[in-house]
Amino acid sequence: MNDLEKHRFHVSIPQETIDDLRTRLLATRWPTDIDDTDEYYGTSTAYMKELVDYWANEFDWRAAEQKLNEWNQYRVTVDGTPIHFVKEAGEGPAPIPLIMSHGWPWSYREWSKVIGPLTDPAAYGGDPADAFDVIVPSLAGFAFSTPTGRPDMNFWKMAELWHQLMTEHLGYPKYGAAGADYGALVSSQLGHKYADKLYGLWLGQTIHLDIFQGDRPWDITGGAVLPAELPDPIRTEAIGLQQRFAAHVAVHLLDNQNLAYGLADSPVGMLSWILRRWTKWSESNGDVESVFPREHLLTNATIWWVTNSITSSLRSYVNANRYPWQPSHDRTPIIEVPTGITFLGYENPPGVTTENRVQHFLDNPAHQGWYNPVYLKAHDHGGHFSPWENPEAVIEDIRATFRPLR
Repeated sequence: MNDLEKHRFHVSIPQETIDDLRTRLLATRWPTDIDDTDEYYGTSTAYMKELVDYWANEFDWRAAEQKLNEWNQYRVTVDGTPIHFVKEAGEGPAPIPLIMSHGWPWSYREWSKVIGPLTDPAAYGGDPADAFDVIVPSLAGFAFSTPTGRPDMNFWKMAELWHQLMTEHLGYPKYGAAGADYGALVSSQLGHKYADKLYGLWLGQTIHLDIFQGDRPWDITGGAVLPAELPDPIRTEAIGLQQRFAAHVAVHLLDNQNLAYGLADSPVGMLSWILRRWTKWSESNGDVESVFPREHLLTNATIWWVTNSITSSLRSYVNANRYPWQPSHDRTPIIEVPTGITFLGYENPPGVTTENRVQHFLDNPAHQGWYNPVYLKAHDHGGHFSPWENPEAVIEDIRATFRPLR
């Protein structure tokens, strides 16, 4: 622990960086918009102007910074790569270490609602026997885990860094992993390659490790066409699901650097791109602030901006294609570690209800041979940002997954 104390990290952004951000926000050249209230084309100009005005003139970064620094944070170099992480000790008779990986455009803050209950269950009405030492890193190339110093970072390379962080830097001979969105890939790779070193695995999404491969890696449908006989309500659901993710995956894979020039130069451009994901992927019904309070949105956006990490974060997608995942063994299931999975209602596949979600997963041939499920549960409420949108479900399911594995 004494060695780790040398690597204490406090968020402290130079004032000139914050001043430059405000200058850029105030100097925004807005697009000529002939319909600035119709969200058919994207986030409305009227709302963006309101949000940007608040960001420039009312948002208090120093207050946000102070709140960020309430956590115990560290920054170490792992295999030449800077890794920032939160580490909170468990309060219980035998806490087990749990490394939790976030997604894109998340930050490590999306786990904030579950850190306390997982580290100190008794303080939240739980059983202290369920306590974890919680470690929440910023993904390599994201936020304060920058600059990566290498152009090839992707999920399976991050998993190597996580294993070194947990076993060599933090000294845990065995640990658990949890992840959602892109972090589900990082954690699943740990469960694939290092199953014997893990107590278990919890996932917020089932994303296979060979994603972003094949002839059409940018196409979430793989080139599939909806059957003509599909009932109209299910067809509408399927089209909506495709539209949520299609542009995101395609642009991040096919036009990565060209997008990055605009997002790295314009805070409004950056905010608009990530805001659309927060809006469409969450159970927001178009009202993003009903899920993510304005202060949360702008704290995250400021973290992205002041660390100039948007480019390296985007590259994690194309690098999953350029440097393909290779299995470490040919056994089945591919991810051998005992796994718990949480399903949230807004992400139910077309035509699937919460009531039959678990059985649908078990019956789906696409998932067979991938996982070693020991705990599966579906919940009505919540979207893609599981630990933020339905923290109660995530806490319950993580505890239940690991309880018999301790």
